[in-house]
Amino acid sequence: MNSTLLKSFVLAFSFLILSSGIKAQGLAGLSTNEVVDPVSWTQESKKISDNEYLLIFKATADEHWHFYSQYTEGTMPMAFYFDDIEGYKLVGKVSESPKPKEEYDDLLGGLTKYWDKTATFKQKVKITSANEADIHGAIEFQACIDGACTMLTYNFKFKLASIAEKTQVEEAKPVPDIDNKTHAGEVENDTTSAITTSAESTNKTEVTIDEDEWKKMLWEPITEQLSQYGNANSITDKTFIFIFILGFIGGLIALMTPCVWPMIPMTVSFFIKKKESGKRDAIIYGLSIVVVYVALGLGVTAIFGADALNAMATSAVFNIIFFVVLLIFAASFLGAFEIQLPTKWTNKMDEKADTTSGLISIFFMAFTLVLVSFSCTGPIIGTLLVESVTKGMWGPAIGMTGFAIALAMPFTLFAIFPSMMKSMPKSGGWLNSVKVVLGFLELALALKFLSVADMAYHWGILDREVFLVLWIVIFALLGIYLLGKLTFSHDSKVEKISVTRLSLAIISLSFALYMVPGLWGAPLKAISAFSPPQVTQDFDLYDGTVHAKFDNYEEGMAYAKKHEMPVLVDFTGWGCVNCRNMEYSVWSDPQVKDMLENEYVLISLYVDDKTPLPEEDIHISTFSGNKIRNIGNLWSDLQMGKFGQSSQPYYFPMDYDGKPLTGPSSYDLDIEKYRKFLKKGINEFKKRHKK
Repeated sequence: MNSTLLKSFVLAFSFLILSSGIKAQGLAGLSTNEVVDPVSWTQESKKISDNEYLLIFKATADEHWHFYSQYTEGTMPMAFYFDDIEGYKLVGKVSESPKPKEEYDDLLGGLTKYWDKTATFKQKVKITSANEADIHGAIEFQACIDGACTMLTYNFKFKLASIAEKTQVEEAKPVPDIDNKTHAGEVENDTTSAITTSAESTNKTEVTIDEDEWKKMLWEPITEQLSQYGNANSITDKTFIFIFILGFIGGLIALMTPCVWPMIPMTVSFFIKKKESGKRDAIIYGLSIVVVYVALGLGVTAIFGADALNAMATSAVFNIIFFVVLLIFAASFLGAFEIQLPTKWTNKMDEKADTTSGLISIFFMAFTLVLVSFSCTGPIIGTLLVESVTKGMWGPAIGMTGFAIALAMPFTLFAIFPSMMKSMPKSGGWLNSVKVVLGFLELALALKFLSVADMAYHWGILDREVFLVLWIVIFALLGIYLLGKLTFSHDSKVEKISVTRLSLAIISLSFALYMVPGLWGAPLKAISAFSPPQVTQDFDLYDGTVHAKFDNYEEGMAYAKKHEMPVLVDFTGWGCVNCRNMEYSVWSDPQVKDMLENEYVLISLYVDDKTPLPEEDIHISTFSGNKIRNIGNLWSDLQMGKFGQSSQPYYFPMDYDGKPLTGPSSYDLDIEKYRKFLKKGINEFKKRHKK
């Protein structure tokens, strides 16, 4: 059972880390909003006979970057895709030169083959038609730097004819417009066509040439125009501080579990007996605990990489896995079973601590503490990593630093000031009560992951009412438990209620009652980051929530043009915590609400919406070269291609021609600042479109 649980835990971490969606340049200190392009390409076609050509591709990596061969092992190999279009055929396979570097990677479990400078690839083609042949396709490859990788696509196009005499050379440029066709050569690639937000809505409206040109203008990049306004407010520093605090609180909670608390006096007494070096060794012991946990945070991220946040973090697989994992954690804390690492691991660490000496022995003692306490700290660490990894590459390391500092402090402080241990509460039944309380909290958190998958795929099984009912029951039962009216298998009988338990019971029961009005549509700002948005609620007696007029970009812009109104494009997500905070904390302000509903056309675009596009609307992006299969793909591609941003929430005031009215705004709970931001866009629109 323990082995199975451990495998499930590791598998879940694999999906977790793969889901963190920063680009690889985040490690290099670049802005995570930038579009990373560390490998540049040139292409050339050489005529070798009347009807044969050699297509030549040359790739050059930026300094410190490397990219992999077609024949690498253990990681994503390079792949060449040639579209199936009449008029030519491939002769042989793609060759590559020079010979790539080879290195066996223990972590990847294979012989990796890569280049860190340049590489050339050649493909022979035969023209089978007397007419000019268009050859186009894509090269998909992986580029890495310092252990972090990103998937990239280079799109190419050649115009070749059997009677051509000149050599055609094309420099790598933004993805070409492949005659408005996909790789299949049959599906329209017009990203400016009106895309509906329902897979069933497939009817098109005939447009005039002028209207068609206007629609194309809506999708044109405006990154240069936006640059004059400067960058939107950044929340990176605030996020890292929050993750550190979250980790620190997790460490304090872990201290009060039955796996850790009893070990404090036992371990501290060992250092106190060493009169000469006790204090020094205690400090080293505390630092060793920090090193172990920080290494864990960095190691998990470095091993599995960090890619495709929106693709994985909102996928059903990822969220269902963590829903199940957190249910397992909750059951363990509630006393159903214990999650333990194999005994031989802890025994091995004990042996190392006994057989080694000096600093190494102290380090192995710290490592033993980590392993022995895993049954209690594992669920807390797992939950912390779940929350921190979506904040970027360094999120887990920062979270683990906070966790380890809190966990190591009492061991170090009590060894330096042993008299402080007299005031330390004795072990007892209260430790198991801490585990049970954590079990209830893990159960509540598990529903958050199920909710994200439910909203992204529109299953409709966990809307806001159902979510709130479950949370109300969970926290009501927690309050009843704290009052001693509900007991579990490992609990001691509660003879009397302490002031602490009574206070926590009051908080829990009050919180349950606080959520009750939410069943009728109350905003519930305190949990807006966790609960599904009010748009998923059928029964709403309140009128304090802003609802977007449109969830389709072109339809909203057409409405704004018809009524001559400015537009606020809101890039959001069903699983976006900060988006919910903005909607409930800032948009609920009466002045903000009035401007959004009456002076702007609000268009909310959900970048994690998994609703499939109608078959005729599936196309290849002219910006990224990726296949746009669902609603979320479309809006994410719009945000990156037109606005040069990829994070949510992001707000862009525009006129109905797709031109910016002012700079964008992102997550910021300063209501007055947001009012001024909206007002500035309105004033600029009035100047630009005087009646």
